[in-house]
Amino acid sequence: MANGQWYPPEWPDRIRALAAGELTPATPRRAATVMLLRDTGTPGVTGITGDTGTPGPQVHMLRRRTSMSFAGGAYAYPGGGVDPRDDDRHVRWAGPPRTAWATRLGLDEATAQAVVCAAVRETYEEAGVLLAGPTPDTVIADTTGDDWEADRAALVARDLSFAEFLDRRGLVLRSDLLGAWARWITPEFEPRRYDTFFFVAALPEGQRTRNASTEADRTVWISPRQATEGYDRGELLMMPPTIATLRQLSGCATAAAALAAAPARDLAPVLARARIEDGELVLSWPGHEEFTKHIPTGDAP
Repeated sequence: MANGQWYPPEWPDRIRALAAGELTPATPRRAATVMLLRDTGTPGVTGITGDTGTPGPQVHMLRRRTSMSFAGGAYAYPGGGVDPRDDDRHVRWAGPPRTAWATRLGLDEATAQAVVCAAVRETYEEAGVLLAGPTPDTVIADTTGDDWEADRAALVARDLSFAEFLDRRGLVLRSDLLGAWARWITPEFEPRRYDTFFFVAALPEGQRTRNASTEADRTVWISPRQATEGYDRGELLMMPPTIATLRQLSGCATAAAALAAAPARDLAPVLARARIEDGELVLSWPGHEEFTKHIPTGDAP
């Protein structure tokens, strides 16, 4: 039985065009996504039926609408591209300093701040969960209500910057609630490319997730193990970075254990490669052999 690996039918032609020099790779845009975790039994959104007895934490996932041109129907985490204003030096900040994040992410300070801000902002925009608090050692417990929704909508529309939002609410971004986990770059033959940093975070006490994304038709809490089993059976569609990070999370007994493991994670970027070998075009993701695809070359150069 085929697994649930997302594989667009147009990829072989685009790979051939790239190999022939007929396709110029797009420059990847910085992006961030957050694997939001809660331990089994935490109050919140109900997970997939039958998952309540699975040991270990659950992860919040959304299913992209099937009408989406990119990865339609695939399960993913809340996330998105960096807003140019995410590197605003006036962002109210708590946790490791920007210099520490720059070192951890392998970026300059302004870009590191932008990536961390994107992670927190996108989690709020798409899941309604906010990793920020009134003080550097607290976190907001309730983000519901019409006034909060108005601010969230303004963030989505880019009518309000994240720095302005934090100032308006009297909040500081809690960068210490995030753990950098992985980095994946969209293949060179994709027209829309992202240089995406994956983070882990625990669902703050008192907050609840909801489907606040216009790009998703469903959200679930699911254990990494059940998600990977669904993928292996071909029941859940996912992109390689998603299934790879889920398999890595399967070894964590709690959300706290995942956060504790994050500092030791290798953030070397993973980028798909295509090559001609034994009459086939071979598509592979270094270090992740399970995603390798063998494609007949046809008229490939």
